[in-house]
Amino acid sequence: MAERDVTVGQLLLTEYQTLKDEQKTRIGFRDNLLYVTLTVVAAVIAAAAQAKQPAMLLALPPVCVVLGWTYLVNDQKISAIGAYIRDDLGPRLTRLAAAPDASAVFRWEGVHRADARRRSRKAIQCVVDLTAFCVVPLAALLAFWAAGGGGGPLVAVSVLEGLAVVGLAVEVVSYAGFVISE
Repeated sequence: MAERDVTVGQLLLTEYQTLKDEQKTRIGFRDNLLYVTLTVVAAVIAAAAQAKQPAMLLALPPVCVVLGWTYLVNDQKISAIGAYIRDDLGPRLTRLAAAPDASAVFRWEGVHRADARRRSRKAIQCVVDLTAFCVVPLAALLAFWAAGGGGGPLVAVSVLEGLAVVGLAVEVVSYAGFVISE
């Protein structure tokens, strides 16, 4: 074997490092989406209140749905990377290393999931996600409707926005139920 030959183990470790880098990037991006959402919500509410234009609140639902969906997709990819490392990559490296058992490789990928408070933490995170990405835009729609709407076209748009927010809420709860039960 020449010095420049690459082993399967080296390739798998490179794959692991690449996946962990992607996971770390996605975690930072996902977490910042909550801050961006809070900033946008505050700015839209302040602008609508200052201008005394409840129709401006109609900007919140599409923004929250896009940011919420992006948050959810990144969260799913973060979990998928962890599952791949635990269920596929780790066992392959364990076999290559002739380790006595799978827990000898990448222990953190499983240990942090065994925390007794993980389920409650995930449930609380679901409530936070629903509040930021769904409850707030629904409240904006209620405020718009309570102010008398703005005529047929704006009311029609607001109803479509409400349906989009409810659709996102279903996805957030559906995904959280899957993660909580893991």
